Amino acid sequence: MWKLKFASFFGKSSGAVPNYPSSSVTKLLLLFTVSSGGLLAYSESKSGPAAFDVESSPSDGKKKKVVVLGTGWAGTSFLKNLDISSYDVQVVSPRNYFAFTPLLPSVTCGTVEARSIVEPIRNIIKKKSGEIQFWEAECVKIDAANKKVLCRCNDSGHFVGKGEFLLDYDYLVIALGAEVNTFNTSGVIEHCHFLKEIEDAQKIRRSVIDCFERAIIPNLTEEERRTNLHFVIVGGGPTGVEFAAELHDFVQEDLVKLYPVVQDLVKITVIQSGDHILNAFDERISSFAEQKFQRDGIELLTGSRVVGVSNEAITLKMKSKGEISSVPYGMVVWSTGIRTRPVVSDFMDQIGQSNRRALATDEWLQVKGCNNVYALGDCATINQRKVMEDISTIFSAADKDNSGTLTVEEFRDVIDDILVRYPQIELYLKSKHLQHITDLLKDSETNDGKDLDIEKFKSAFSHVDSQMKTLPATAQVASQQGTYLARCFNHMEESKVNPEGPLRFRESGRHQFRPFQYKHFGQFAPLGGEQTAAELPGDWVSIGHSTQWLWYSVYASKQVSWRTRVLVISDWTRRFIFGRDSSRI
Repeated sequence: MWKLKFASFFGKSSGAVPNYPSSSVTKLLLLFTVSSGGLLAYSESKSGPAAFDVESSPSDGKKKKVVVLGTGWAGTSFLKNLDISSYDVQVVSPRNYFAFTPLLPSVTCGTVEARSIVEPIRNIIKKKSGEIQFWEAECVKIDAANKKVLCRCNDSGHFVGKGEFLLDYDYLVIALGAEVNTFNTSGVIEHCHFLKEIEDAQKIRRSVIDCFERAIIPNLTEEERRTNLHFVIVGGGPTGVEFAAELHDFVQEDLVKLYPVVQDLVKITVIQSGDHILNAFDERISSFAEQKFQRDGIELLTGSRVVGVSNEAITLKMKSKGEISSVPYGMVVWSTGIRTRPVVSDFMDQIGQSNRRALATDEWLQVKGCNNVYALGDCATINQRKVMEDISTIFSAADKDNSGTLTVEEFRDVIDDILVRYPQIELYLKSKHLQHITDLLKDSETNDGKDLDIEKFKSAFSHVDSQMKTLPATAQVASQQGTYLARCFNHMEESKVNPEGPLRFRESGRHQFRPFQYKHFGQFAPLGGEQTAAELPGDWVSIGHSTQWLWYSVYASKQVSWRTRVLVISDWTRRFIFGRDSSRI
């Protein structure tokens, strides 16, 4: 759950890795090598004076104020790569750390400790050669009209003073992530565990041990013991599958030795509304995962939808037959998707984006209808412009002599700008196994040896927009967006004089920046038993023990600091030697 994409990061959980290109020196450490693979770790370090004031200081009139909401993958990637010498940066987040969420399933079973995958945000910002102000608070209101955000201290304990404060901004970066989507299913919030935050993973770890401790209490019937040891995972995506695999390993490798009296009573069930688990992966991976789970004794209930959860049982509805059934459980983990947070939904209502699943941005990550407001990560989605909406404008821009037809030379003059502005064209070419955009014009209908008129031009591009896809809500995407936006901020002034983007087909000149373009580096799906499946660029699929070592390498290399990198590797080593800790702490 980096780039390679993390599976549970993906699914942010559920596999993705942040990409942090910067001026820092990258060092390579060879930790050890075995016949089945190697473990590599990379570090990125910056040195610079640490400066931090706990009190807000007014702008000196020269620096623009940048307010960043959130310290997840997108927000942290933005901060790590931002040149703050030109900005007054203020960060607001309800948590004062960055968490490596792809390893949350490992935290649930003690494979990795919680503190090993978190880095205090103040450790990150103190390395910047300037001043970044951080407040541990929750944003409760965004006022785009007045360029202000209302924040509230999230300390539920004893607090002296006023807990609310206003921040004004010149640029606002919204990286608030998303929350678990319960689909308004009754009983989910009251009785289910989630797996989005560090606290969630810690609660699950305690609950797993509690289930075993309850199951060995004297005078229980065998059926009562079985119910206490029935672990249900709702959702067959990367996060749910990885947790099921981690839990199975924890039980078989550690807990059955400590609770031998109930070793044959443990049951793990994965409930998936679709026909297959890991349906976002290559079908070879999905099929292998299902076969492995079957061999491991993990029950898969596909084509089933949860309609209610009580304190004793889950109510299911089978899609194929419409039958309703009740499944008793000891613990339930809900991992079925995400939805926008209330503060983001309220902001969407203000700017006329109601009834959307996420904030709509343009290809430069700026929120539609809001100048100087940007949205990254799970809380936003890019509203990619369609080629066919601009096809006549593109034709007119390319037809420099206004002849009403395009020569090959005229078309070639705008090819690069078209490919940059409309990335779906390149995806379409790959899907049709075409080498170049000019190949679109080479079929008999569109190329009879004469220049292209507008109708033939439209025909050549008529199916290109079919390749437009929404980017997945993964850490990999969020990290790339944070890095991209930081680069835009770093070159803000010089790009106004020398714009680097493609032609403005509807206006004169060029766009200030190249649009954001996501690069997919693959995704992982750990399946337990030291086996992992990986979907790599170029339609490569790798499954097995050697891929598990690749998983170790990537996840170690993409830790945010040397401290967390060493801690994670030491946790893995400890688990190999001593097993997992079963203490309820």
